[in-house]
Amino acid sequence: MTALIQIITGCLGSAGFALLYNIRGKRFVFAALGGLLAILFYILFGLIIENEILNYFICAALVSLYAEIMARVLKTPTTTFIITSLIPLIPGGSLYYTMTGAFSGNLESFIEYGLYTLGLAGALAAGIIVVVSTVKIILGKR
Repeated sequence: MTALIQIITGCLGSAGFALLYNIRGKRFVFAALGGLLAILFYILFGLIIENEILNYFICAALVSLYAEIMARVLKTPTTTFIITSLIPLIPGGSLYYTMTGAFSGNLESFIEYGLYTLGLAGALAAGIIVVVSTVKIILGKR
């Protein structure tokens, strides 16, 4: 039941950002679907992969591949789908604990959660970079 709630809220969160970025029509539906897929991939690979940073990387790569495909199908910039689809994977919880450690003066907690948050954010960035770069090489674009 918790997974279903996460999937629905991931879709709704991406839909909210799609509205915020003024995405309309079919693009709106596929932007929201990207958020659903992102959280679905995260849950499914979380059952298999114990390393959350690796899980984030794989999910970011798969969602980026989805965004590249949708961008070509709907003749829209890839960032339209990458940005909205990856919203559910933003490491808000670990960032919260990082800032709590910083403001409470708990240096150990701040460093621990800060490095973890950087790892998650880096995994998201790396997943995007790998797919976007690979697609550009394959399609011969600069």
